[in-house]
Amino acid sequence: MDNSTTTDSSNKSCPWNTLITKQIIPVSYGMVFITGLLLNGISGWIFFYVPSSKSFIIYLKNIVVADFLMGLTYPFKVLGDSGLGPWQVNVFVCRVSAVIFYVNMYVSIVFFGLISFDRYYKIVKPLLTSIVQSVNYSKLLSVLVWVLMLLLAVPNIILTNQGVKDVTNIQCIDLKSELGRKWHKASNYIFVSIFWITFLLLIVFYTAITRKIFKSHLKSRKNSTSVKRKSSRNIFSIVLVFVICFVPYHIARIPYTKSQTESHYSCRTKGNLLYAKEFTLLLSAANVCLDPIIYFFLCQPFREVLNKKLHMSLKVQNDLEVSKTKRENMIHESTDTL
Repeated sequence: MDNSTTTDSSNKSCPWNTLITKQIIPVSYGMVFITGLLLNGISGWIFFYVPSSKSFIIYLKNIVVADFLMGLTYPFKVLGDSGLGPWQVNVFVCRVSAVIFYVNMYVSIVFFGLISFDRYYKIVKPLLTSIVQSVNYSKLLSVLVWVLMLLLAVPNIILTNQGVKDVTNIQCIDLKSELGRKWHKASNYIFVSIFWITFLLLIVFYTAITRKIFKSHLKSRKNSTSVKRKSSRNIFSIVLVFVICFVPYHIARIPYTKSQTESHYSCRTKGNLLYAKEFTLLLSAANVCLDPIIYFFLCQPFREVLNKKLHMSLKVQNDLEVSKTKRENMIHESTDTL
């Protein structure tokens, strides 16, 4: 996996801008962590009451879990990059935390791809019945996705097994064995390929869905305007999140990885690639704050449970206010009779 920490900012031969790497980036991750923890906590609570009756709901629930686990790695990133934690935190980020981050990010990406396939089958091929739309198949596929991602990523934990030579200048790539460096590079290419394939399929599926919606709209205009608007909103919300959060990072990732594993890059180039990677990775991390918006747009049962819970809360609050008002009136009445 990538070096998810910028502890190489202390490299004397290639000094980085510590304002960016030790202040701006950590503070930004802290804000994303707090916001994401709140939104995903609420989303998890809502989905707890949503039955797993459809494939795409199962996929959405997996994304909630992935986002929550991904968000839990942010505090380690903050402590490591800012220098507020001991040097052992940086080692933990290199060996464990960064791997967990990337595993869950790509799990989330793959499940969004599966959701696009599920929507494609439902809207474009509604008359076809397939086992891939069954709940049991979706659960099995979900387990398979997690297992495959872990098989790709766990070697990065195992092979990051070298001792720390300088606690003031810890670089993740230096903690990897020779085989670890090769696996690091190979797994990067695999994960980047997974993203671009998923993104391409996303475009293909949603283009087909959009064409189907517009054809249906032309055939029967009755009550179709709102349906078209709703479907388009659902489609473009996912595509927009991909374009904003994931595309920039996957453009910057391969050049950055090559700068880590190859020696012919200049200090200036390495620095520019580091900043590009860090800022685009931050956009990917911010995905945990945007996904709950997709749940609201995409999943009607999610909206129904959320509205029900909000109405219950408002009702309880109103009942408390009415009860409080009655008590105050009773006190005033009893005082007046004295």
